[in-house]
Amino acid sequence: AVAEVALRDDQYTLDHMRAFGMFNYLHLDSWYQDNVYYIDQYGRVMNVSVTLDTALQKPREVFRLPTDLAACDNRLCASIYFSSSTWVALSDGTGRLYLIKSGKRGNSASEKWEIVYNEELGNPFTIVHSVSFVKSDKHSVAVLLLRVEKDEMDTKGSGYHIVLEWVTITESSKEGDRRYEIFKRRVLQGKSLPHYAAIEPSGDGLMILSYKPFKFMQDEEEKIEENADEKVTNEKKDPLYYWQQTEDDLTITVPIPEDTVKDDIKVHFSPDNICVTLKDQPALMEGKLYSSVDHESCTWIIGENKSLEISLIKKSEGPRWPELIVGDTRGELIMDPAQRSAIAESLMHLTSEVMNSNPDKEKPPCNAQELEECDAFLEDSASLCRFDGDTLKITHVINLGSNQYLFSVVVDPKEMPCFCLRHDVDALLWQPRSDQPENMWEHIATFNALGYVQASKQDKKFMACAPNHSYAALCECLRRVFIYRQPAPLPTVLYNRKEGRQVGQVAKQLVATLEASDPILGFQATNERLFVLTTKTLFLIKVNTEN
Repeated sequence: AVAEVALRDDQYTLDHMRAFGMFNYLHLDSWYQDNVYYIDQYGRVMNVSVTLDTALQKPREVFRLPTDLAACDNRLCASIYFSSSTWVALSDGTGRLYLIKSGKRGNSASEKWEIVYNEELGNPFTIVHSVSFVKSDKHSVAVLLLRVEKDEMDTKGSGYHIVLEWVTITESSKEGDRRYEIFKRRVLQGKSLPHYAAIEPSGDGLMILSYKPFKFMQDEEEKIEENADEKVTNEKKDPLYYWQQTEDDLTITVPIPEDTVKDDIKVHFSPDNICVTLKDQPALMEGKLYSSVDHESCTWIIGENKSLEISLIKKSEGPRWPELIVGDTRGELIMDPAQRSAIAESLMHLTSEVMNSNPDKEKPPCNAQELEECDAFLEDSASLCRFDGDTLKITHVINLGSNQYLFSVVVDPKEMPCFCLRHDVDALLWQPRSDQPENMWEHIATFNALGYVQASKQDKKFMACAPNHSYAALCECLRRVFIYRQPAPLPTVLYNRKEGRQVGQVAKQLVATLEASDPILGFQATNERLFVLTTKTLFLIKVNTEN
């Protein structure tokens, strides 16, 4: 039977349920057509591949986990990710990571799984994603690990937080001995389970789609340095000068030291620039003025309260200056109340006390009363972030608003997994392209009305689609599988009964009911078949795509 791990009493949060209770125990090897794996109760990795159209080979053992799974009390489900056509990342659920060179899989002659690296990496985890890449002539495998850990600081929430660990393991050749060792370990933390998390094929970045934001956890030393920098920038400095304006002139006041005399001050006026220096110090004010002044009429004096007062005459009367010196934020504009009320009055026609003051107008603004319940979206809507692997900073953020995440699927194993989002009633499939910063997410397929249909399936457990987008499918916790084909041309003439128009295409929906009383534990779709796993049975549904 499949090595199913039930949730323990302390795994009671929604994140535990999503991460481990809804875990997909069937692993699809996207590098080889129709090749699936599961792990059984003896810790054996079992492979099932399709030979003839409907004939499944007997499950065959390709690898056995060296640890006794039952001996570990707080273990999670064992997980597999196929990093490349010859590399596999494997976790036994006890906190140990195995890196395996498998040879060409899917055929017993060339397939031989050998452990190249194994290491205890702390608390138990599951593998979310993994990639294999070569950089500066060295082979590396990057693995993304997921943990749900207790958070002592969190007294108001669930008491847990999510940890994503991004581990890069690199080949190091010492005296002709080729070994693999950890090159980098980076940890991200967030307060909600990511819907989607994947490493870029080049190993340079990371994309995460989640409700609550994730951020990199730094070492203590880095934190102290960063805090020191923040303190410097956060201390609010007093303005270096204050300025006022009327329609035709500007007055600048610069505080100066008590003992300053007239000879210490140098003020240089030109039509577009100003420069103020004290004794031999660097310039107090210097730069291009926002607009031209009549430089011959400009004056300056030392005021009574030990401040330098400069008077500038505007070349063109009337227009207000938004800033004194272009790009200089060290000064502060002081407005008198009369000026404030004049500005407010000039903007009055743009605002209204009433929400929709003229509802019978030809083009009324959006009316909030017309929105239905399904149009309202959660305040804390999900966002999609890309993190840079070197700086560990976010480079791109997209707020997904009400575009609900549905599922992810590997269309091309060399690229990142795609994710499917609900857009109105449809479901759109997006392919991340990390090598195109201008167009990082490409829309590659649409499933008409799938967003609407899946919302009614209250018992759905897994969703998937064929890599060639020919159909989408979802399964319930027990027995039922729903298949939604893409629209196809009709061989016969069909008319819409209500409107009398001829229908050119029809999208068929199919329902399969499995002869099983055990809950569904795994679900995977290939271009022609659906694989459905229960505790003791693997079902194969041929979704005929030739027609």
